[in-house]
Amino acid sequence: MNLSILAKLSRSALAFALATLALPGLRAQEGEPATLDETVVSPARRSAPAPRFTPPTPVAPAPSAPEEPPPLVLSDETFTVPSLERVLEEFALTPGGVSVIDAETYKEGRSNNLKDALDYAPGVYVQPRFGADESRIAIRGSGIQRTFHGRGLMLLQDGVPLNLGDGGFDMQSVEPLAAQYVEVFRGANALRYGSTTLGGAINFVSQTGYTAAPLQARFEVGSFNTIRGQVSGAGVEGPLDYYATFTHGSMDGFREHSRQSNQRFFGNLGWRINDSVESRFYVTYVNTRSELPGSLTKEQMLLDPRAAARNPFAPMFDNVLSDWRRDFELFRVANRTTARIDDESEINLSTFFSYKDLDHPILFVIDQVTKDFGFDLNYVNRADFAGRENRLTLGILSQYGIADDNRFVNNLGQRGPRFSNNLQESFNISLYGEDVHYVADRLAVVFGAQGTYSLRDSDDRFPPFPGRIDSSDRQEFWGFAPKFGLLHDTTDWMQSFVNVSRSFEPPSFGELVAPAIGGAGLVDLDAQTGTTLEFGTRGAHPSGRFSWDAAYYYSWIDNELLALSVAPNVIQTVNADRTTHQGVELGFELSLLEGIFTGGRGGKSVLDTDRIVVRNNYLWSDFRFSGDREFGDNRLGGIPEHYLRLELLYRHPSGFYIGPNLEAAFGDWFVDSDNTLSADSYAILGLRAGFRTPQGLSFYVDARNLTDEIYAATTGVVHSITPFNANQFFPGDGRSVFVGVEYQF
Repeated sequence: MNLSILAKLSRSALAFALATLALPGLRAQEGEPATLDETVVSPARRSAPAPRFTPPTPVAPAPSAPEEPPPLVLSDETFTVPSLERVLEEFALTPGGVSVIDAETYKEGRSNNLKDALDYAPGVYVQPRFGADESRIAIRGSGIQRTFHGRGLMLLQDGVPLNLGDGGFDMQSVEPLAAQYVEVFRGANALRYGSTTLGGAINFVSQTGYTAAPLQARFEVGSFNTIRGQVSGAGVEGPLDYYATFTHGSMDGFREHSRQSNQRFFGNLGWRINDSVESRFYVTYVNTRSELPGSLTKEQMLLDPRAAARNPFAPMFDNVLSDWRRDFELFRVANRTTARIDDESEINLSTFFSYKDLDHPILFVIDQVTKDFGFDLNYVNRADFAGRENRLTLGILSQYGIADDNRFVNNLGQRGPRFSNNLQESFNISLYGEDVHYVADRLAVVFGAQGTYSLRDSDDRFPPFPGRIDSSDRQEFWGFAPKFGLLHDTTDWMQSFVNVSRSFEPPSFGELVAPAIGGAGLVDLDAQTGTTLEFGTRGAHPSGRFSWDAAYYYSWIDNELLALSVAPNVIQTVNADRTTHQGVELGFELSLLEGIFTGGRGGKSVLDTDRIVVRNNYLWSDFRFSGDREFGDNRLGGIPEHYLRLELLYRHPSGFYIGPNLEAAFGDWFVDSDNTLSADSYAILGLRAGFRTPQGLSFYVDARNLTDEIYAATTGVVHSITPFNANQFFPGDGRSVFVGVEYQF
């Protein structure tokens, strides 16, 4: 890859933008610029006597009303970061599984990692390996056999990709406390961001000067010597608004050799250039240090779940003696600019650059410096077409990454002789489009498609010597992913949907690089493809007492990328022949009782009275080989078939809350493709209590695993169990308590 190619891509992007603006019949009549909230829906929908479907607003905690007025919130004053109301309007035009998580809901307890933030997001499965950021995160089985360095999902910040050029992403690059809400797009419903992965996309939407408190501080302490602090500031100065936050967190960890330390700075600056154009600049810095305790055998876990993986007779397999860690620094800058063409259409341009320096002692020491560049240019038109409501999205997404990958012998945690040096280049470019058109008053048809080209190139730069094989290699992948769906506004407060779509996922370098020190060239892998059928329903009762999100999906997958343990602590990715994924995603929130101590309804909303609320995230996940020559119809390992997250809270309109919660995996789940070794089912009980207010002092107490259950939070996955690779279990944390206070000025 060179600068001439990037220049050609830039010219192509500009030509694409001009071509989309010239499309006949897509632009509404020219007129004076409108305010942002007028661009949310078409004139036909605004003038209708009653909407077909009113998007349900997430039932956020009921904060107490302070004696002084809270800070002025002008969420609609920014183009680049849409308000929650606008997002819900957009979601109402999606024929599939989408949801939004109000950050206030997870700030009521410990908010250290992705599991804390996404525990109750319908369809999302997150399990940390040892209570920290590194997790198995999956939607519909995407990358379920990876417990590190995520894949199979697109991770975004304000619509700007956080994934590296090869498709992988780091959980540590996200700070949940810096978000005002989180969007979850399951499967092909993420096409609007150019994602064609099986899992979809997760978008963390930032606080801005209009939405955040002028000054805020948060401090948390808890078990395992956990300390975490955050301070943030925000404001508006004429056409500029700003938000900045710094977070420090550290803990010794539940297990031996699991100490963690993270420092994150995140800031954004928005500039209202004129009534039609806004540009927002982002800066992120992450410094993360993570000791890796490794996995245990089932017997070792039950005997001592706090232990690290030890092997004094083979120090290279001893996580403590060889000081296994994953440390890196990340610096990232990005920009998102939105230009409104008229009342019904806009162009969004996102650009980003990231620099990551990784120091990763495992069986060997990985020293890797990665630089990634990218842009996403899309055009959105909400003008009516043929007298009916319509939304058209067209875009181009491109990323280029280059990694200087060096590998050294791990000499008891120190770098020994270097044995590998590769320059790894990845390039992706996608053209995508989606159109939502109401063919009747309550029925919409959705068409979409994406074409993708991906390149993975590895240049072996290690000095040659007699008998050494040059491992330079290059692989290219082409994919086409169409989508078709129907959306029915069953009532003003309920929608039904069905869609069928294709997915396309080229492998990342994490899959392509041969295990340990061996292998000439890249692993010979095909891109993972699949066809998914999905149908479901969502809505919220007008009373505000009940809301739900339910979907069933079935995926036929070819060449699924399975990361299997082929030797102790050695992972190798292979293509399965055919596999199937089917499941149910169910989330709901239900107000069981109201007016318990306040004497009935205190106002027009359920938020105005005390109440008992239950919410859940239930997943049924049936993932199997399909007539495989070796494994037949065996289950895929790595994830429980039935998973439940359930919470029962008493809420008072003053802002006080208290109640128990439950996490459970029903039925054992397999560790190996032979289906001979399994992790046991479990149920762990927790309790949360606190008081939260939009201004002034808030606090919480978050107790977890009250019965001190010994269980496997997650596991590795192996081809076949042998005496040498049975150490596949990652124990969950024992009993713990966390306390936090927050003050917003």
